[in-house]
Amino acid sequence: MKITTKINLLTTVWMLCILMLINFVVYFLFMKTTVNMEENVLFQKAEDIVTDIHPNSSSSYVELKLKDYLTDHSYIRIIQPKNKVIHEVTNDQKLLKKIKGKYTKSKQSQTRLISAENGEEEVLVVRIPINKGNFGSLEIGERLTGLETRKELLRGILGFCTILATILSLLGGRWLASMIMRPISNMIKTMEEIEKSGVPKKIIIQNETRDELQTMASTFNRMIDRLQENLAKQSQFVSDASHELKTPLTIIKSYANILRRQGLENKDMAEEALHAIHSEATRIQKMTETFLDLTNLEKENVLERNKVDLVSLSESILKQLKDVYKREIILHFEENPITIFADELKIKQVIIILLDNAIKYSNDKIEVFLKRNQQHAKILIKDYGIGIPEKEIVNIFERFYRVDKARSRETGGHGLGLNIAKSIIKLHKGDIKIKSKEGLGTKVELFLPINNENVED
Repeated sequence: MKITTKINLLTTVWMLCILMLINFVVYFLFMKTTVNMEENVLFQKAEDIVTDIHPNSSSSYVELKLKDYLTDHSYIRIIQPKNKVIHEVTNDQKLLKKIKGKYTKSKQSQTRLISAENGEEEVLVVRIPINKGNFGSLEIGERLTGLETRKELLRGILGFCTILATILSLLGGRWLASMIMRPISNMIKTMEEIEKSGVPKKIIIQNETRDELQTMASTFNRMIDRLQENLAKQSQFVSDASHELKTPLTIIKSYANILRRQGLENKDMAEEALHAIHSEATRIQKMTETFLDLTNLEKENVLERNKVDLVSLSESILKQLKDVYKREIILHFEENPITIFADELKIKQVIIILLDNAIKYSNDKIEVFLKRNQQHAKILIKDYGIGIPEKEIVNIFERFYRVDKARSRETGGHGLGLNIAKSIIKLHKGDIKIKSKEGLGTKVELFLPINNENVED
């Protein structure tokens, strides 16, 4: 069943339930009010009769007086104890026969249903005691013929209003459902077009309604924007990766062909070929490991936390990099040890990524500062290299993003290092910030919680 049909039916059923309840209340109050009014009229008539008659009057005089108070389809009785009727007048013998007289010592009223020519009919009976000697009690009965007519009219009006309200509810529900579903239908249509063409497409928002549906459409459009951005970055990444892979593979293939043609007879050529093949294969391996690191970070969020001394870890990393790159890397720390609970291998990976970037894009010294306060340990890596343009800093952590799209093989990367670093720091509930000025250098600050051994991953 379509949502529009569900909305239409639900609104109509709900409207009918409300109308039925209102109709019941209106009908009940109408009957109660009308009967009370008739009851008050009969009680007043009974009081007037009691005042007007006298116990010592003759029977003919009493009955004559009683006839003066008769109305259409009514009767009047004077009843003594043991339900003995002593006076009785009526202009409706059928009514008189159907209602038996009843003696009472207190004021009473009741309604009775009797069978009539046109079906059942309601009769109102009131009784009051006559406090004059031992005269008995007075009983007046009257057919509520006007009430029956008014009841039929009221039922007809309520029925007509219910039918009219149902029709209007169906039409209104259809219009409301159509209005609600219009942006959803546009979204479904857009999604179907995307599914068929494979090209992301936005929803056209025609009217500014500022409601949840417009919010949903705007959110969808923002999602499409983000998807298009990611597709563009992935396309750029695939292009860059293909280019990066193509060069070492071409070199490996070329030297392999040389070895196949010339064999190992020319030792100098063979050694050069083997060295080039090994170097390019190592480069491909490192590139593949970077891709695997990124995939693993997406799939895993569990850290092997242990006590880590950042001073000792940094000294070990700096010693290795100094030996490999022959660069001046200076470590500064105010206290020793500075310990945190973290995954040592992943923190080491982050520091190496940041130092590797500093080495690539600077020729001067590199400084590493270690500090701590009550909540965080801070690692600051500072270089004095080419820096990063201010407009590029906001995108620097995004996956596949590279500041220089045409950077050389010697300094180039895959645009994944900083994204991996940020993901690792995020897993540790920490933060990473970059401050840079083009031509003056870059500062990268890492903030890691100290007492996070009980933090959930």
